[in-house]
Parts: sequence; C-alpha cells; structure tokens
Amino acid sequence: MLRAEDINVYYGNIQALKGISFHIDEGEIVTLIGANGAGKSTLLKTISGLLKPKQGQIIYQGKPIGGKAAQVIVKQGISHVPEGRRVFANMTVEENLQLGAYLRRDRVGIKEDMDKVFDLFPRLNERLKQQAGTLSGGEQQMLAMGRALMAKPKLLLLDEPSMGLAPLLVKTIFRIIEEINAAGTTILLVEQNANLALSIANRAYVVETGKIVLSGTPDELTSSEKVKMAYLGGH
Repeated sequence: MLRAEDINVYYGNIQALKGISFHIDEGEIVTLIGANGAGKSTLLKTISGLLKPKQGQIIYQGKPIGGKAAQVIVKQGISHVPEGRRVFANMTVEENLQLGAYLRRDRVGIKEDMDKVFDLFPRLNERLKQQAGTLSGGEQQMLAMGRALMAKPKLLLLDEPSMGLAPLLVKTIFRIIEEINAAGTTILLVEQNANLALSIANRAYVVETGKIVLSGTPDELTSSEKVKMAYLGGH
C-alpha cells in the first residue's frame, strides 16, 4: 500500500532521517517505536506532505507522493493526526469535524461518516456545539481523530495518540484504534508507550537517530533483549 525507499530529510543542515526504507501493507497496524527525537514524527510529516524528502521516494498505491502538497495527499486517502492534537480551539466540535471533510463534495457520505465518528466517540456528539478549546485532553484527542476520519482515509497516520492522557482514556483510545482498523482503515502509529503499541500492531519498526535499526512482529521485538532494555522497561 505504501512503500518508502531511502528517505533522507533535513531540517536546515541537520539530517533528521537517514536512508529510511519501510513498507505498510493494506489492512495492517504498523507502529514506529523509538525515543524522543528519533525521527518518528518527522517520518509521518514527510508521508503526509508537511516535509519534503531531499532524497528517496514514497510510493502510495503505486504512485509517487514524496514532496507533493499536503492537500493532494489527503485527497489520495492519507490523513494525519499530529502530535499534540491541534484542534481548532475557537471552533465548535461540529465545525472541526466539518473541516475534516473540506475536500469532499458527497453530502450524504459526509453525514454518514459523521454518524460513524459519533458511534466511535459518543462524547463528541454530546459536545457538538461546544468550543473545541474547552474540551479535556482526551476529548480533544478524540476530536482530532474524528476530524481525520472525516476525510475518509485509507491510511491513517497517528502521532502519539496517548500523550498526556489518563491510563483509562489511553485504553479507550487504543480500543478505538483497533475498531477503526477492523472497519478497513490501515494505520501507521507512532507511540512512546511501546508496550501498548506492540499490543495492537501487526508489525513494528524501531527508529533510532533517524534510522530504522530493527523491524519485525511484536513477538519478535518483545523477545529482543535490546528492545526490552531500551523501550519496554527492561521486562
């Protein structure tokens, strides 16, 4: 579905991604794990068109998308939920969700998808006319995910969805990620909580200082001593 080959990305003179290659197959949940600053968020931003690779290519459904404008990539079926939620604070929940569908013209389909978002996140329906900035952190995360789903993505990029949330809410968010995947959306997940990410993923890549250093199934990675010590709290 998506393949990246030898991706190099720079911030000014600093190289953030160094020859990264990986792939995602349709229907999978793939996770990127690694320490802060390893380059995981940079990779998501490069896929979604917020950053341009200096070298290498990103192929999505057989077509190159590396360096294309973000809105073109959304139209092709990739949605990005950035780190830190980034909802439009002065707009209502409903307006935020409608913005997610700004490239769509199918009114009936938009209404159906909004109902699907409310099925996944009933709390958003309860807060429909409330300003997004007044929601709790967990509700804002739900809104950011709901807004991304309104674009009807085939591939959903999730950057640190559990960040700053209470443990109970984190469980809810991860259960919903599995539901979104079961309904047919492929997911690329960046997550600091490696144990949690590996518990729902089909495959995982370990990113260190801009390079992929390990990849495999969750079982393979959780049995690796190196991964255990660095990312799984040593057990």
